[in-house]
Order: sequence, then structure tokens, then C-alpha cells
Amino acid sequence: MTELVWDGKYAADGKRVSPLRIALPFQTVETVNESAQERQLTLESLFRGGSSEWRNRLIWGDKKYVLPSLLPEFAGKVDLIYIDPPFDTGANFSFTRTIPDSDALFVKEPSIIELKAYRDIWGRGTTQLDSYLMWFYETVVLLHELLAETGSLYVHLDWHIGHYAKAILDEVFCQDNFRNEIYWYYYNKMPDTRKGVFPRATDTIFWYVKNRDARYTFNALTEKRDSPVHQLVRKKVDGKMVNARDEQGNVLYQTREERVVDNVWRINMLQPADKTENVGYATQKPEALLDRIIKASSNKGDLVFDCFCGSGTTAVVAEKLGRRWIACDLGRFAIQTTRKRLLSLPDVRPFVVQNLGKYERQAWQAAEFAQPDQEALLHARYRRFILDLYHAEPLEGYAWLHGLKNGHYVHVGAVDAPVTVEDTKAVARECWKAGGRHAGDATNAADVLGWDFAFDVHETAAAIAAEANVKLSFKRIPREVLEKKAVEQGDIRFFELAALDLGVATNGRCVTISLCSFMVPPDDVPADVQAAITHWSQWIDYWAVDWDFRDDTFHNQWQSYRTRSDPKLQCSVAHTYEAPGRYTVVVKVIDILGNDTTKSVVVEV
Repeated sequence: MTELVWDGKYAADGKRVSPLRIALPFQTVETVNESAQERQLTLESLFRGGSSEWRNRLIWGDKKYVLPSLLPEFAGKVDLIYIDPPFDTGANFSFTRTIPDSDALFVKEPSIIELKAYRDIWGRGTTQLDSYLMWFYETVVLLHELLAETGSLYVHLDWHIGHYAKAILDEVFCQDNFRNEIYWYYYNKMPDTRKGVFPRATDTIFWYVKNRDARYTFNALTEKRDSPVHQLVRKKVDGKMVNARDEQGNVLYQTREERVVDNVWRINMLQPADKTENVGYATQKPEALLDRIIKASSNKGDLVFDCFCGSGTTAVVAEKLGRRWIACDLGRFAIQTTRKRLLSLPDVRPFVVQNLGKYERQAWQAAEFAQPDQEALLHARYRRFILDLYHAEPLEGYAWLHGLKNGHYVHVGAVDAPVTVEDTKAVARECWKAGGRHAGDATNAADVLGWDFAFDVHETAAAIAAEANVKLSFKRIPREVLEKKAVEQGDIRFFELAALDLGVATNGRCVTISLCSFMVPPDDVPADVQAAITHWSQWIDYWAVDWDFRDDTFHNQWQSYRTRSDPKLQCSVAHTYEAPGRYTVVVKVIDILGNDTTKSVVVEV
């Protein structure tokens, strides 16, 4: 067959370039809607070395890492894949939010990791198309491996790139396995005011199967459709009657009849005024569209996958229809939007939120800084790299102080462990001993840089710092550090952690947790947002509580969040324990910018 060739498809030696295939373990950072009994059974099963019950999975991460990491467990096991990849060269990752309890709007600019991904997809200048085709090809190759022999792939595109994508899909899946070109006709779209073109009212969806000879799943569907309009005498007719007149003034009637669904899908586009389904996500697709795809090409219990989940429509519809699902996205806001939509479903089944976390960072550290017979220098090279990005000078001779910047000492946290309270104490002690010896006459101060932080480190640090007469600030090392292009372009920023204050009241075995204040450091906040915030609670989009944290993972046992239809936030919650004892309670807050903050408290009942 004729082959589509682009710059980057073949290496200098003539061999085809393969996708990245580093398989990393997933980290479960949160379980959602799991009862205490289910949690205990899961822990006991894992302790015995057995496998736990299936949990649907919401994964935050770049598909170039997520897809190869799914292969060891799911190669040849996914029944249905739907993807709605970026297909508009003018698209970006920004989104518009309404500030709670205010009419003000703000645009959340894309994170550097999202901008980097955008650059990887579209490239620059004359390489724009080549970059996209290579990116799309690598994605499709891995999706083909994940798909079951009886499975289907639906790829949602439009006129920008669809004709090129079709050639790649034919190459990877084989032309014989192409089943349909489907046209989504959104006839309720606002009129296109551009001149010189026919108004556009369709997207294209390509449907492929893994193997047309393997009895792939296909369930024929029917729909109510208008029959042709007939001129009838005035009398009652079956079905819905539409009172209309032709050009001669004759009364016309129309009937609704059951018809087999064809490849033109007449499904309304979501409208801004729809607060029931529309969550305000720019690329959100209507549930009716995914309902048709999932019903046609899967059965109850089948596994559905979407690696560009966006607003979460695929996961939501799969959940409603009793399918298992895995959904992932690069955007933090997409993961938060999907989580909230799932939680709004009655009786949503337990699911987990995952990322590749420390394992991805360990692989990056080994690849970037390891050298033969110099293992001892690995961590030193890594710390020097982070100090350079933070614009700090390296400092020798200390165990916990690694650099200097603007009169502050700097500590660089490890790639594979959170900064703990004990780490903080050690930094404070060493900072106090060093005094102003290296940092001039400034007050003793240290910036603690970390990928992750223990739940209680922020508040505990205040007491530690006061005791040692040391000022400590905590700044997160951004994931963008892992991306060479972001580093080369100077796109790295370190943001200070937000501060959360909780109120705790006990009455017998009943504990009440209240949000008392929440402060977001101003260097992470657009000026227009700061101006519109009049109360600290407006920063919070969502918060959740784990009433019995056991040093394993955060178990979301209660939550309150804002939606378009109900923007109010509940700021306190009570819980009654079944047995007296000492419990660790962890609270997770996600702000309107998509960042999360956690805090733990110990209660005795």
C-alpha cells in the first residue's frame, strides 16, 4: 500500500522509529468512594499476596509514559478505546473559570508541562505537521497493542488533520479493519459567520477494529427519526404530530419512527446554558455521543479506555453503562473535572486516582545523571541540576544544606521520597549552626525544595522554625523539570506551598472538621484573580477527608465540591467513629487553580 512518510518516521539507519517503551509502576495517590470494609478487604488481600477487586482508574500523566506503563497488565485486554486527541493547531490548554461567589472570570493559563506537550504535538514552523504525525503514529501503535482481538478503536477528529490521520490508522490497523467513517452532525451549533465558506457542522469519527475476523463486538442500534413529511387529510395520526404548512398553506404532518442508526449521527452540541451536563470544559463532548459508541462496541463489564479524557465524558458514560474504565489526561484540571463529574453520579463505584510519581522521576534521574562506576555522584549531579534551575549557588560541606540563594540556604529533596518533618528538623538544625557564615548577615532562612511533602510538614515547620530561630519556606519542584525542552527554554518555576488551617472539635466519638482559612501564595496567582477574591473560601474548589489515614494512600471517604449548578461549598463535616481510639485524619484541598494541598490532624475519641 502507499505509505505516508514524514520527517522523523525513520532514523538515519533507515529503521522505523519506535515509541518510547519504558514501563513504570503506577502510584495510587487516592482511592475514592471506597467504604472502610472494602478498604480493609483490599489491604488484607494485598498483604496475602493476592489481587484486589477491580478498581476503575483515573490517571494523571502524559500518555507517552502512561501507555507503555499500561502494556504489561493490559496488552490485548482493552475492549474499546475512544480518543479525542488535539486536532486544532490553534488549540491550547488554557481554561476559563468563574471565581466562586463572584461574577468575575479568569483564564487559567496552561502549565509549562501542558505547553511543552503542545509544542511536542505541533512542533514549530515547517515541522508542525511532521511533529503531529509522529506523535499520532506513536500513540496509535501503542493503542493497537492494548486493544483486544475483538476490540474497537474510535478516533474523533475534524477537517484539520483527519485525512492524514486516516492514512496512519490504515497503516497501523490495516485498511481491511476500517469499519466506518462516522459524521457527528451537531445541527444546533451557533451559525458560522465566516464568509467565503460553507458553515461547518460536523466532526469525523473513524472506527477501526483490531481484527475483522475475530467476531468483534457490534451491537446494532436504533433511534427515533423523523419520517419524510407527507401531506395528509386532517385526522389523528400515530406518533408525534408537527403542525406546519407548505408554501401553499396546506397543513403538513410528520411522524417519528424507529430507524437503524446510520453513519450520520444527529446529536446536539452542548450549549453554554446547559448547567446539567455542561461543566464549562472547552472540548467537552455530549454524553449522548459516547453513549452511542459504548453501547455499539462494548458490553457490560467490558474495559473502556480514553487517554485524552478531558472533561471525563467517556469515564462518566462507561460508569453509567456498567463498563470498567481507565481514563487518563495530562492536564491537572482535566483530572479534577473528571473526578467531580464521577462523584456526582449516584452510587458511583470505587475508583482510584494514580500517577507515575517517583518511578518516573527515578527513571529520569538514572537516565540523566548516572555514569558508569560513579554511582556515588548520581545524587550530587541531580542536586546541582536542581540548584541551577533554582538559580542557586552550590554549597559544599553540609549534609542538608545544598545551596545558597538571595541570603537563603537551599535544601534539595530526593526524587523518590517526600520531604518529611524529620528532614525539616535536620535542615533547621544545620541552618542554625551555619548561621550567617555563608549567607551574609541575613536572618537564618532556608528554602526547602521538594517533589512531594509529608501531610503535616507545612504547619509543623512553623514550630520547628520558631524553636531554631530559622525561617523556612517550602517550594515544590515542578514536574516540568523532567522535560528537556522546558528546561532549555527556561520555563521552570518553583511555587510555594499553600497554607491550610483546620478546626477540630470532638464530642464523644463524633469529630467535626472545619475549614478555617486557606492561603495561596501570591506568586502563583494571576493579578485579576487576586483582585476578585474577598474571602479565603473562594480559593477552594473541592475538599475531601480521609477519617482513618493509615500511611498507605489517601482514601476519600467524604467530599464537598463546587459545580455549575451548585457553586456553594460545605465548609465543615462531622464523622462518628464506630470504636474509640486514636485516629489520623487527613484533609485534601484542591484550589481553583487545580493545585492540591493536604494536612493531617490526630484525634482521640
